[in-house]
Amino acid sequence: MSGLPFAFAYAPILLALLALPLIWLLLRVTPPKPKTESFPPTRLLLEISRKEEQPARTPWWLILLRCLMAAALIVALAGPVYKPVTEQAPGSGPLLLVVDNGWASAPHWEATVETARRVIGLAEEDGRPMSLLATADGPGQELAPADAAETTRRLEALAPRPYAANYSDLVPSIDAAIREAPFGGLAWLSDGLGGDANAAFGGYLAEWIDGPMVVYADSATETMALTPPIGGADALNVPVIRDDASLPAAGFVRATDIKGRSIGEVPFDFPAGEAATEARIDLPVELRNDIARLEIVGAETAGAVQLLDERWRRRRVGLLSGATADAAQPLLSPLYYIARAVQPFADVQEPRDANATVAVPELIEAGASVIVMADIGTLPADVETAVADWVAEGGTLVRFAGPHLSAATDSLIPVRLRQGDRALGGSLTWQEEQPLASFSETSPFAGMTVPEDVLIKRQVLAEPDGDLTERTWAALGDGTPLVTAAQSGRGWLVLFHVTADTSWSNLPLSGAFVEMLRRVVAFSSAARTQTSADGQFAATIAPYRLLDGYGRFVPPGAEARPLPANATTIVPGPQHPPGLYGTEEGFRSLNLLDETATLARFDPASVPDATVQPYPSEAPTDLRPWLLAAALALFLLDALAVLWLNGMVNLRRRGPAVAAMLAVGFVVVAAASMVGPAVADEASDQFAIDAVSETRLAYVITGNSEIDAASEAGLSGLSRVLAERSALEPGSPVGVDPGRDELTFFPLLYWPVDPDSDLPTSVTMARVDAYMRQGGTVLFDTRDQLERSSNLNTFSGTPAVERLRDMLANLDVPPLEPVPVDHVLTKAFYLLNDFPGRYSGGPLWVEAVEANQGRSDRPAQPGDGVSSILITGNDLAAAWAMNAAGDLLYATIPSDPLQREMAFRTGVNIVMYTLTGNYKADQVHVPALLERLGQ
Repeated sequence: MSGLPFAFAYAPILLALLALPLIWLLLRVTPPKPKTESFPPTRLLLEISRKEEQPARTPWWLILLRCLMAAALIVALAGPVYKPVTEQAPGSGPLLLVVDNGWASAPHWEATVETARRVIGLAEEDGRPMSLLATADGPGQELAPADAAETTRRLEALAPRPYAANYSDLVPSIDAAIREAPFGGLAWLSDGLGGDANAAFGGYLAEWIDGPMVVYADSATETMALTPPIGGADALNVPVIRDDASLPAAGFVRATDIKGRSIGEVPFDFPAGEAATEARIDLPVELRNDIARLEIVGAETAGAVQLLDERWRRRRVGLLSGATADAAQPLLSPLYYIARAVQPFADVQEPRDANATVAVPELIEAGASVIVMADIGTLPADVETAVADWVAEGGTLVRFAGPHLSAATDSLIPVRLRQGDRALGGSLTWQEEQPLASFSETSPFAGMTVPEDVLIKRQVLAEPDGDLTERTWAALGDGTPLVTAAQSGRGWLVLFHVTADTSWSNLPLSGAFVEMLRRVVAFSSAARTQTSADGQFAATIAPYRLLDGYGRFVPPGAEARPLPANATTIVPGPQHPPGLYGTEEGFRSLNLLDETATLARFDPASVPDATVQPYPSEAPTDLRPWLLAAALALFLLDALAVLWLNGMVNLRRRGPAVAAMLAVGFVVVAAASMVGPAVADEASDQFAIDAVSETRLAYVITGNSEIDAASEAGLSGLSRVLAERSALEPGSPVGVDPGRDELTFFPLLYWPVDPDSDLPTSVTMARVDAYMRQGGTVLFDTRDQLERSSNLNTFSGTPAVERLRDMLANLDVPPLEPVPVDHVLTKAFYLLNDFPGRYSGGPLWVEAVEANQGRSDRPAQPGDGVSSILITGNDLAAAWAMNAAGDLLYATIPSDPLQREMAFRTGVNIVMYTLTGNYKADQVHVPALLERLGQ
């Protein structure tokens, strides 16, 4: 309306305001009710007062009051809205509501859902049915028009998926729905990404939707993602891509291990005009090999995450040769070709001693994942046994043929060999040189292009048997094997039936040689993932830990299916979401984006004739409740005025009494208003005095009487132990409400997590955040160690842990790690290796000590080396709990007096740690610690 930030749902009702002048005239000529006076005849003279004139009209101020009340009611009935948004339910008839819920929708999902709710509400006001289509949920969705309640129910069940929408799969469902009931309008809530598939889908909708279309696209948020990293000899390069290259941008890539512990953060920068850049992680190989997850800091999407499995580890490859000419002609030796082939993706290690008895144990002890033997026929018995044991534990032995191996061999080969070798293409042979013909579809070489220029002049032949075909990974044109392999325990034996140099073939000169060795090295790492519990090679790999649309780890859902073990290209989707597949012992990662991925911003031109607008950043405000409240207040004022005009409140005759009553009322109200704060201030002062008069431990009151009693008894027991064993004599523990009580008086706050309690408000968590900023430490105890998998050392899987994650969701909690062996907590008072409570086995998580502690934007900085947050699931308070007589209240599980003692020592160390900081890390304490250790 005239540029003002107001709108009305029923604007014609405002025409009733034209009647206000008529109301004014009617009220103005209507006199008020006549005043009634008592007329006792016996006191006639005494009651005679001065002459008063009765007004013939209603007072103007009362008329104005009533007109304002009528105006407030009229405007309220018109449905006024402050700062209205431009959403509309486009068209008429059935409405198609398309919601993009792919991974790119996660950053603005709340805005998407809120906008969808408003569109549904507008359609409901028009009495229109709706069909909801979630683009990432695939075909098979119900598109029959439904009412607003059913559409809202389906909308609330949606969530961002960890994969992109497959628009082409949706077309048949939409076609079928249009044939049943054509849609009269479209509202498309886009995730902001475009591309060819998105443009084709937009063109299809524009062609087949018979009505106006509105498209919402987030143009303010820049979408960034990661593609698979590239491992080098000295660093790991992480490609970063984005959808808008118009402006410069920057960020950080964080690397963590499988347990969520931070390994490092590295920056990246986008110059203006560039849509791709790289973050370089320059770390020692040992640390790089621990990286299991890469993510863009602050970008909570599945596309901003890359998961790394053994294929990205830089493996150690040990090289051994049986040739005698290595020293004389190193550039012609078999090891030269092998080393040059594997150096781009592995660390090559050659033993100092050529003696196999010394060299093989040296390579095994150095941590070699693959040992390559070039033309070694037989090994000494003890060396053969050592290599066999190493292979059985998961190592991969790769052997190349040659004169020595063709003459005699040991048992460490995948197939039985004929004595001698076969020469091809010579003047004394009937056969020509054989080309490489095929790769087995069940081998690591599956999917490789067969090179046309590789020719084999000589090879060692395998004895034909029933297993030869199954064990052949690569074959020649005449069907004889070039590469064979067999599983041995958890490891593999691989044999190339030619030499590693060019004397038997030109394979070492081809690019296929490098790719074959790269796949063998990668396969050696993935073999554990693909090995079942009974040691057999598994055909599929079960889901282990998957990603949701926000890039968080979640348990596998019902739709997730195992991965085919030998599949080389798998497109993430509902059946194969991005994540980890396998077990904790060995897993394979499936990432959302591959090395060819690019991001494109949504193009409004892809939906011809559609209205494209951004998501509203602010919700409209309905003014009806405020106007109705104002009308009610005016009505009450009118009632009081009428009483006064009718003499029900006679201020002249009863003026002193009324004035006295008003004065008394005012005094009472004022006193009541002051007594509350005074009493509150007095109680607050007493709380502060009690808290600072002596050191006290505090616990959070959860509202669960059983949990609160255990917390109080636990901290009482710990306080008693502290008084007995140290110079600290704590007072009685205090139960606090974080949303109301002052927390700065307490060095340690014990917070038992109750999954059934209400989620703390944002105000409460803000107070906790301030407490952590100021040097306080919060010990969160989920008390759920018995419910958690012994192999799942992460924050997920139980109701208490999920509740804790929800509590901390809005806090920038620093990176956490289990207490390291050299942490101050392990030696603050007692020397400890673990931190049990009523339960044992769960780690105690502390803030990871990283190089970026100095960042001013982190809400919880450790003061004097003290972690602002501790997390455990071992139920510490129950292990400490004592009654007034000193009797223990809860048994440890398992019942073990030593575990109880270690639980008390854990509590003592935690309290001393929060009070004294990191002073025990000073070098001055090293002699005393060594003396206590007996060294």
